Amino acid sequence: MDADFVVVGAGSAGCVVAARLSETGAKVVLLEAGPKDTLPWIHIPAGMLKLLYHPVVNWNYSSEGTEGSGGRRIHWPRGKTLGGSSSINGMLYVRGNPADFDGWAQMGCRGWSFDDVLPFFKQSEDYQQGGDPEVRGSGGPLKVEDYRTILPLTHRFIEGAQQAGFAFSKDLNGKIQEGVGYSQMTRKGKWRGSTAQTFLKEAQGRPNLQVITNALGSRLLFEGRRCVGVAYRAGSETREIRVSREVVLSGGAINSPHLLQISGVGPAAHLQSIGVETVHDLPGVGGNLQDHYVARVSHRVKGSISINKLARGPRLIREVARFFVEGRGALTFGVTTAQVFCRSTPEKASPDLQLLFTPASYDPTKFGALEREDGMTVAVCPVRPDSRGTIMARSADPAAAAIITPNYLSDPNDARVLNAGMRFTREIFASPAIAAHSVEETLPGPGVQTDEELTAYAKNFGNTIYHPVGTCRMGSGPSAVVDDRLRVHGIGGLRVIDASIMPTLTTGNTNAPTIMIGEKGAAMIREDMAA
Repeated sequence: MDADFVVVGAGSAGCVVAARLSETGAKVVLLEAGPKDTLPWIHIPAGMLKLLYHPVVNWNYSSEGTEGSGGRRIHWPRGKTLGGSSSINGMLYVRGNPADFDGWAQMGCRGWSFDDVLPFFKQSEDYQQGGDPEVRGSGGPLKVEDYRTILPLTHRFIEGAQQAGFAFSKDLNGKIQEGVGYSQMTRKGKWRGSTAQTFLKEAQGRPNLQVITNALGSRLLFEGRRCVGVAYRAGSETREIRVSREVVLSGGAINSPHLLQISGVGPAAHLQSIGVETVHDLPGVGGNLQDHYVARVSHRVKGSISINKLARGPRLIREVARFFVEGRGALTFGVTTAQVFCRSTPEKASPDLQLLFTPASYDPTKFGALEREDGMTVAVCPVRPDSRGTIMARSADPAAAAIITPNYLSDPNDARVLNAGMRFTREIFASPAIAAHSVEETLPGPGVQTDEELTAYAKNFGNTIYHPVGTCRMGSGPSAVVDDRLRVHGIGGLRVIDASIMPTLTTGNTNAPTIMIGEKGAAMIREDMAA
């Protein structure tokens, strides 16, 4: 055999899995379709805007146009380099709400309650500000810290949210998530703290770990109903790796179900339609797609500076100098400096809304570009959407991008929650602390008031914040893909360990829960090895 384990995908979970398995002395091969993470923009936190369309380190996927997005195709950035999307994301560290994981356990996913997963969150983490030791970790590979530089607009937003009735939370990853608080980031000193630069960096000196980049997984190898290896493309060559123990898919919510389908594991009718011979009819592969869809509320700013001005001219030169000399300033920013977690209606048992504040405003005509004038924005996000979509292989060609059909706002409840969040945001912007710095609302604009108008605005101008999950759902029953130990139903020697296994989205950004899944999945494999 060529290896004990092959991990396909060196992203947020894959780097964790490979690093932890290599601690056992087992021979581990980690395959990554993209290049090494040597591009300088990866490591500068504010460089993420340069990566949203990057042709080398981004898969640059695109969704199908659906009614919920006004028929528009939506750009879906995903990381294609060591670290995966943790190398191109906004660096927010948000664990989610305890109710998320208790809900998974209630669905029958044994061992996935909040009490079960908390040790793995803590094991990963080294929270620089300490926090409550009952829930926060120290000494782990993943450095988490508060923002180093906070513009006055963020302080005013925090104050304004409290004036609007939202309680202050000192630590949104502590015991109480609900309320308004400052954002936390995964960083390594002043640089980005991707899983490649944390978990994988610590492990790469081990002789039993081999990392192969520019290696596109093209097919899983089977003997009967057991997975025994992986075929991958390296340039014009196709190579194979055989394993003595297991293959682990960590390609994420798009690439993991895609590789399963083109290898013959998935809904048999669809596999037949694209000319793939069925190895195992598993209807749930590629279903249950969930994503966080947002609508933005923006204001023109007066009497205070925003990132818009810091990103241009002499101010930008000064910020570059601050970054390299002091490790502070605008180049250390991620994407969101403060957040509110709240309930769309009082009857909800836990938050179903996330309001993400950024002291900047964006050009509506050019994705990811800042406006020239000072502005501030809240992205309103229903964090537990009821809408479901699919990821389906377009053909048997591993290089052909999958068909992404997210079906945003297809469930009417998602629009209701989104509208409630936009109204809450307007209440915050109307509070004395932040209203003093507002010239006017620019998006959606004062002419958009009714539920019908707000929903139309969301459909025509809303966007994803890049949190696809669920397409290899954990659980039991006909729509489940993996069991609660992340083993693919009906197939031996094959697990999926990444965001695709989430039964439902978590309350907030998904990178931290995905890293936790990597930790827990690797621990399960190690337990099985010992047994």
